[in-house]
Order: sequence, then C-alpha cells, then structure tokens
Amino acid sequence: MGGELKNLIEVWILAIPCLSYCYLIASKFPKGLLRLISLFPVFYLFIILPLSLSSIHFCGVTSFFLVWLANFKLLLFAFDQGPLSSQLHHKLFHFILVACLPIKFKPNPPQGIATKPHQQSTQKSYRVPLKSLLLVTKLLLLLSIFYAYEYRQHLHQYVVLALYCCHVYLELELVLALCSTPARVLGFALEPQFNEPYLATSLQDFWGRRWNLMVTSILRPAVYDPVQYICRRNKVGHMWPQLLGVVATFVVSGLMHEVIYYYLTRVPPSWEVTWFFVLHGVCVAIEVWLKKKLIKRRGRLPRAVSGALVLIFVAATGLWLFFAQIFRNKLEEKVITEVFFSLDFVRSIMT
Repeated sequence: MGGELKNLIEVWILAIPCLSYCYLIASKFPKGLLRLISLFPVFYLFIILPLSLSSIHFCGVTSFFLVWLANFKLLLFAFDQGPLSSQLHHKLFHFILVACLPIKFKPNPPQGIATKPHQQSTQKSYRVPLKSLLLVTKLLLLLSIFYAYEYRQHLHQYVVLALYCCHVYLELELVLALCSTPARVLGFALEPQFNEPYLATSLQDFWGRRWNLMVTSILRPAVYDPVQYICRRNKVGHMWPQLLGVVATFVVSGLMHEVIYYYLTRVPPSWEVTWFFVLHGVCVAIEVWLKKKLIKRRGRLPRAVSGALVLIFVAATGLWLFFAQIFRNKLEEKVITEVFFSLDFVRSIMT
C-alpha cells in the first residue's frame, strides 16, 4: 500500500510541471499546428505515467483523468477551444485544476436574467441539503455493498454481478464528487458530473444529460462538432451530419474505454467495450431520427415505461459487452480485494 501511494504521488507531482509548461510556454504559441506540436511531450508523458501504477483504483482514476480528460482538454486547448482556453485569463492554479480534474466551472448568469438574492438563497437552502443527503445515501449504499461482498460466496452469481454494477456507478460518482472538492473548497461553482442517470427516459437523455457529463462536454467539441462541420461542409444531407456525429462520438468513447481497460488489465484489447459504445451510438442515432420523424405524429411512451426500457437495455448490453473483459480478467475480484484491504487499512489507523 505504501509503495503504491508513493507511486501515485510521484505521478501527480510530475503532472503538475507538465501542466505548468502548457500554461506558461505552450500557450504562447499561436493556436493550431504549432501549439499542438508543442504539447506532444505532455501527451506522451500523460500516456505513460499511469503505467507505473498497479492498483485498480489508483490506475483507473489516474488514467481516466490524465490519459483521457487532460489529453482531450489539451487537444482542444491547442486550437483555442474547450475549458482550458477560458482559464488562460485566470491563475495557473485554476488552469491545473481544470486540466487534471473532472470539473467544469459554471458560467455566471447574464445580468438580464440574474435571479434575485432571496431566490438564490431559497434555491441553495433546498438544493445543498438535498445533494448532500443524496451523496450520504449513496455512500451508505456503497458501504452496504462492501458488507455484502463478504458473503458473496453464498450469493447467486447474478446477484453479485448486480452488486458490482451498482458498486461501479456509486464509486465512480463518489470519486468524481470527491475529486471536485478542492475547487468547491475554494468557492468555485461547479457543474454536476452525474444527474441521476437511473431517471433517464431515453438513451439520448442517459448519455447526453445524465451520465458522466464531463466526458460529454469534452467529446462534443472534440468529436461531435468537427464531424458535423465536415459533413455539412461536404453537404451530406440534412440529418446525416447529426447522426454521424453521434456515432463518431460513441466510437471515440469506446476506443478510449479500451485504452483505460488496457491500463487496468495490461492485456491486448478484445474490442467488446468498443462494440458496446458502437451499439449504443447507433441506437441513439436511431432514437434521434425516430424522435424527429415519427414521435411528433404518434406521441411518446410514458416516462415509467421508457425509463424502465432504458435501464434494462443499458444493464443487459453492459453485462454482455461492457463488463465482459472485466469479468474475463477477474478485475472485479481484484477490486473487491482492494476494497477489503483499504477498509482494513483504515481500521488499523483508527484503532
């Protein structure tokens, strides 16, 4: 545990001067190819840094933050796009926070539509306790899952799989919320990372407005918008630019998940997770087309029905394709082992 913590600290200590270089030096290059070339050493370092970590939790979080989010933000930054471009007018510390953490600052509301002070205080008084209560509830659910793992040998395989799926979601949301804490402590207003995905009423709603919104906000300008622009420039029909943009975005997301899986398993990709996202990309594209062509004439399904169908589809395809490589390489057992080891470590400190 001590050696892995040391490696984790070293990785993030190396990441800070890399991002300082981007802010102080690379930003002086004109946007475009020259700035992109100046960022190549940082891209390379961020790709190799997680390889020094063997813990599933440490390696997974670090590879997601540096290899995916930070590199994509820097790619957009090379062309003066994305969240980092707006941080050049702020302090270096702000730039580093936005670059390496899954956070996005809320824009200030226009003066013309600014809410009144008493309205803001009323909204905050309700929202803050509610959000805190939800986080505490999810933490308790996660701890309950950890407790249930101790009896997994007596549980049916599908029950254990369901517990693990809930574990992945709850831990991911709590980790992202925890990682945004430094920015919240400094008084920054942040956009949420999740928006209760279990309440989604369509696949488009699930992926676009509820699940891991930081990734959505990065992939949109990095993949979706350029594909749409190229298609429209080449006059590829009226609906095709949007549909191709959706599918391309999901393909890139699938490929990046394959990269993350490689860091976790250190085995060649099996491409199942890529096919998971290709399937969902095609389904979202079909859903978008149907909404524009048919739903206006025939109405929509009740929210209870559409929500249940979405959750069933996501769960079924996830068990079939998304988690296949995880289960094949026994990653879930490694994760559970790390959980028990961490709990024992915390108990030993407290006693």
